[in-house]
Amino acid sequence: MDPSTGTAERPKTKILIITELLTSYLGADAAGQMHLEYPSNTYILKTLCAVIFPEDFYLHCFEKGIDGIIVASGGSDCPYEGAYNRLAARIGRVYEKMQERGLDIRRLKLTAICSICTKAFVNEVNMMNQVLDELGPVKAKTSST
Repeated sequence: MDPSTGTAERPKTKILIITELLTSYLGADAAGQMHLEYPSNTYILKTLCAVIFPEDFYLHCFEKGIDGIIVASGGSDCPYEGAYNRLAARIGRVYEKMQERGLDIRRLKLTAICSICTKAFVNEVNMMNQVLDELGPVKAKTSST
């Protein structure tokens, strides 16, 4: 309970947002420049293309205390030919590994965010927070042992 408001405190959760430099990062940055509000439990990782991360990267993030991951790809706007299709297939395989470890697959979301999609970016963050409010922080079930 928060003594100042009398409301239940939100569990401390962490969301990693993987963005792509030429597409989704620009949308996330524009959301910040427009002072659009979203929860502060986010960590934005800017990369050239999200497909560079191997499947185990996502599982390792959960093991290290990240509770939710949003992979904000440029989708069909990605300048790297075939990258989005490879990324989507990779995320599908990560979902399988998550299920094997007892992790709810809603903790990982692949979404397309373009360079001007500020409201869509904020909406994705808010939706992930709703999921994490339901699920709570990730448990120690992430280990494959």
